[in-house]
Amino acid sequence: MSSGAGVEPLRVGVLGAARIAEMAIVKPARVTGTRLVTVAARDRRRAEAFAAEHGVERVVDSYDAVLADPEVEVVYNPLPNALHGPWNLAAVEAGKHVLSEKPFASNADQAAQVRDAGHKAGVTVIEGFHYLFHPVMQRLFTLLDDGELGDLVRVEALVAMPEPENGDPRWSFNLAGGALMDLGCYGLHAHRALGRWAGGEPTVQGARAKERAGAPGVDEWLQVDLLFPFGATGSVHCSMIHPAFEMTLQVEGTRGGAVVHDFVEPHKDDRVTVRTGSDSRTEHYGTRSSYIYQLEALTMVLRGGTPMPTDSDDAVATARLIDRCFCAAGLPLRPTIH
Repeated sequence: MSSGAGVEPLRVGVLGAARIAEMAIVKPARVTGTRLVTVAARDRRRAEAFAAEHGVERVVDSYDAVLADPEVEVVYNPLPNALHGPWNLAAVEAGKHVLSEKPFASNADQAAQVRDAGHKAGVTVIEGFHYLFHPVMQRLFTLLDDGELGDLVRVEALVAMPEPENGDPRWSFNLAGGALMDLGCYGLHAHRALGRWAGGEPTVQGARAKERAGAPGVDEWLQVDLLFPFGATGSVHCSMIHPAFEMTLQVEGTRGGAVVHDFVEPHKDDRVTVRTGSDSRTEHYGTRSSYIYQLEALTMVLRGGTPMPTDSDDAVATARLIDRCFCAAGLPLRPTIH
């Protein structure tokens, strides 16, 4: 679906010139006909280069100027983790809808503050768990709905990547870094999404983590064990010191199992392997970006459609689960920056 006849394109303002923005908003905007109205960065020259390369209509001097632009209806926030909460809040207070990169905020209290402000302002605030909209995840849900896998028994998520350089903001405690915030949140969110076949929200049973040398409180890796109300178990292992990128989601039921080979970036690997009894098959669901599906869904919402599943209530629930994982692993919660 492009914005097409009869659907007015969304008008988006971009905070910062982050690397993720090209994949997460620029390319999807081209496909959907979304207008990238304005961009600002800490360094205006970076914003100008970004605008020239990606067809953004104009450059302004500050994030505040993006929020003040009357043409901007949606603010896209790809800033470092610790700046998600405060700038999501600022955007809401400026009367804008928000598409925020995950994690939504540095901790659950801050996430709730953004949610409450959004409800009060009557704007839509979305956490960008784009993977949820891709056909590979929809297929997994259908397998459970249809009963092909039987009752849900076990969920395992591995979300891991090679080590970023020492100076990377993902290693900063004050910038809300660490493996759980950057990667593990996907695994936790997937468990929460699967809770509807397991009696509801999973609870933390225990967690272990390894702190980064020289970066107290920052997790190089974290593993958490989860329990669903109906007795199914789960685990999330996230790591930023892994030999390769691995983003697998495995589900076991009483009749069979399924593996989504790259649930976080399905455009790189669109396989779903389904096993029932002695039979195994691999299905493919296309390498179209999950970010395109997400932007299409947001467009439909803001043009009169049904609510997104990744709304601000959902974001607060995920933030609470993240905080509980840190507590269980003996690590401090990420601090709030104003």
